[in-house]
Amino acid sequence: MFRGYNLRQKEVVNIKTAERLGYIRDVEISETTGNIEAIIVPRKGCMLKRFFGGGELIIPWSAIEVVGDDLVLVRLFDMDIEKLT
Repeated sequence: MFRGYNLRQKEVVNIKTAERLGYIRDVEISETTGNIEAIIVPRKGCMLKRFFGGGELIIPWSAIEVVGDDLVLVRLFDMDIEKLT
């Protein structure tokens, strides 16, 4: 079982491109089931968007391949990343 605090300390890496996407900032939880639907990672270089909304990747839980001690490995293609922003 994961606690929200422990998830926030994990770095997210796209295993398709080996790109470091950042650290988990938040999660989306289904109101009906209580399951985690997505993880939210701030986009690099989008400082103004962070303050005014947007500038984040919302990665669906289905894209997560492995949750390790320090990393979360996700499988995203370039097309997927464009849709997430």
